[in-house]
Amino acid sequence: MSTILYLGAGGLLLIGLAGVLLHTHLVRIVLALGLLESGANLLLLLASYDPDARAPIRLADGFPGLMADPVPQALVLTSIVIGVGVMAVALVLALRAQAAYGSLDLLVIRKRMEAGIAARAGLPPTVVEPPRGALPAEDGGE
Repeated sequence: MSTILYLGAGGLLLIGLAGVLLHTHLVRIVLALGLLESGANLLLLLASYDPDARAPIRLADGFPGLMADPVPQALVLTSIVIGVGVMAVALVLALRAQAAYGSLDLLVIRKRMEAGIAARAGLPPTVVEPPRGALPAEDGGE
């Protein structure tokens, strides 16, 4: 049973990492970060899991023999709260980027940002060709 959980944690980590590295759409990158965070949290909980451990509560006859460590659980709970806050801020920043540049695609945002900087600096706009093998941007505005 624990092998399946470790494979699930590794799968979440790999899917999240692939999403962060391979996608150019901002919302997909934020969702991939959420998967990456979930995989790391699951891996941390699995590393501290012991099926025979009991809650660290004093009983009438003393403490149980093997007690679960509450620190990893507290760390994961804190990580979840921080992750929700980071994801909310990242989504707001993605919406601000979409409002400012008219797209959520990183390649289009970069191209429009560089054009805006060049225009403000009084330089002629530069033509930047995408790398070979790059997928065309789907911004719908061009």
